[in-house]
Amino acid sequence: MKQIDFSNGKTAQNIFLAAFPMLVAQVLNLMYNIVDRIYIGRIPGEGVTALGGVGVCFPLITVITAFTNLYGVGGAPLCSIERGRRNLKGAQDIMNTSFILLVGTAVVLTLMGEIFCRPVLYLFGASDTTIVYAEPYMRIYLAGTVFSMVSLGLNPFINSQGFSSVGMMTVFIGAAANIVLDPIFIFLFGMGVSGAALATILSQLLSAIFVLRFLTSDTAELKLDLRGGVNLKLSTVKNIIGLGVSSFVMQVNNSLIQVVNNNVLGSFGGDMYISAMTIINSVRQILDTPALAITDGASPVLSYNYGAGKYKDVKKAVFLVTGATLCYTGIVWLLIFLFPVFFISIFNSDSSLLSVAVTSMHTYFFAYIFQALQFSGQMVFKSLGKKKQTIFFSILRKVIIVVPLTIILPHVAGLGARGVFMAEPVSNVVGGTACFTAMLLMIMPELNKKKERNAQNTL
Repeated sequence: MKQIDFSNGKTAQNIFLAAFPMLVAQVLNLMYNIVDRIYIGRIPGEGVTALGGVGVCFPLITVITAFTNLYGVGGAPLCSIERGRRNLKGAQDIMNTSFILLVGTAVVLTLMGEIFCRPVLYLFGASDTTIVYAEPYMRIYLAGTVFSMVSLGLNPFINSQGFSSVGMMTVFIGAAANIVLDPIFIFLFGMGVSGAALATILSQLLSAIFVLRFLTSDTAELKLDLRGGVNLKLSTVKNIIGLGVSSFVMQVNNSLIQVVNNNVLGSFGGDMYISAMTIINSVRQILDTPALAITDGASPVLSYNYGAGKYKDVKKAVFLVTGATLCYTGIVWLLIFLFPVFFISIFNSDSSLLSVAVTSMHTYFFAYIFQALQFSGQMVFKSLGKKKQTIFFSILRKVIIVVPLTIILPHVAGLGARGVFMAEPVSNVVGGTACFTAMLLMIMPELNKKKERNAQNTL
C-alpha cells in the first residue's frame, strides 16, 4: 500500500494523488444512503411517500455525522501538522484520543436516539403518513451508530498519513456490501425501508472492521494503540474539538436547515414537496462529491506543508483548488440546467413529483458556482487550524442567511414553497463570496510574512 510523501513531489501532483482516491471513496460513500433512496423510491406503490419518510430522518443522521466530523475532521488536520513537524508521538496521541471520543459519543447518541426517536421525527417534519416509514428506518440506523462513527471518523487519519488508497478501500468495502444487500433486504425479503437501514448498518460494520485492522497493523505509520489505557489529555481534547467544531457546526446547521425545510414545505406544499427536497438534496450530495474530494485531498497537503514551513506550496495549493472547484461547479450548473429530469429520475419518475421537482431544482442550483468559493475558503481555514473563521463562515451561510430566508421567502409575493428553494442560491452568493474574500485578506498576508521570516532566518 503506497504512502504519499507530502514532503516531496509537486504540489499539484500530491493533491491529485490524495484527491483521486478520495473522489472514488466519496462517490462510494454516497452509496450508503443514496442507494437506499434509489431503491426506496422504486418500492411499488409506496416510493414517493417512503422517500418523504426517509427524508425526515436526514436531520438526525446529519447530527450523527456532525459528531463524527467533530472528532475525525477535527483531529486529522492536527495529526497532519504534527507529522509535518516530525512529532509522531503527538500525532498518535491525537488519533487515539479521537477514537475514544468517537466510541463514547456513539454510545450516548444511540441510547438517546432510541429513547426519543418518535417525537424527534415528528419535530423534524414527519406526518402521520410518513412516520410509518421514518421510525423503523431510523431505529435500525441508530443501532449501527458506533460502526458509522468509527469507520467515517477514523478514515481521515488514514488519509492524513498518506494512505489515501486505503481510505478509498474503507469506503469501497462498505458501499459494495450496501449495493448488494439493499435489494436483497428491501425486495427479496420484503423488508422495505427497514431492509434498507439494516443493509446500511451491516455495511458500516464491515468498513469499521477494515479501518480498525489497518490502524492496528504494522503497515500504518501511526497505530491505534490503547494498551496503555485510556488517557484523555484535556489539552488534546480541546484542540480536536476546537478545530472540529467548525465542521460540527456546519453539519448541525445542515440538520437545522433540513428541519426548517421539512416543516415549511409541509405547511406550504405537503409531503410531495418534502419528497422533492429529499431528491434534490440527494442529487446535490452526488454532485458535491468531486468538489469535496478535491478540497479533502488538498487538506492534508496544506496542513503538512504549513507545519513544515513550506508556505509557497500552501499558496499554490489554495489557487489550484479554487480553480478546479470553480470549473467543476460551472459544469454542474450547466448539466442541471439542461438535464434536470435525468437527475430526478434516478430516484423516482412519478409525473406529479417531476412537475414539482424540476422547477424546484432549477431554483435551488441557480447560483451553484459560488459554492466553489465556500468550498475553497472553508478548506483553507480548516487545514491551517483557523478555528474561529471556520466556525463563523459555517454559521454565516447556513444559520444567518439560509434559515431566516427559508422562513421568510414563502410569505413574500406569494412565492410559497418555491421560496424555500430560493434561499440556497442567495446563501451561495453572499456566503461563498464573503468566505473566500476573508480567506484572501487574512491568510495570504500571513503566509507572505511567514515566508519572508523563513528567508531571513536562512541568511
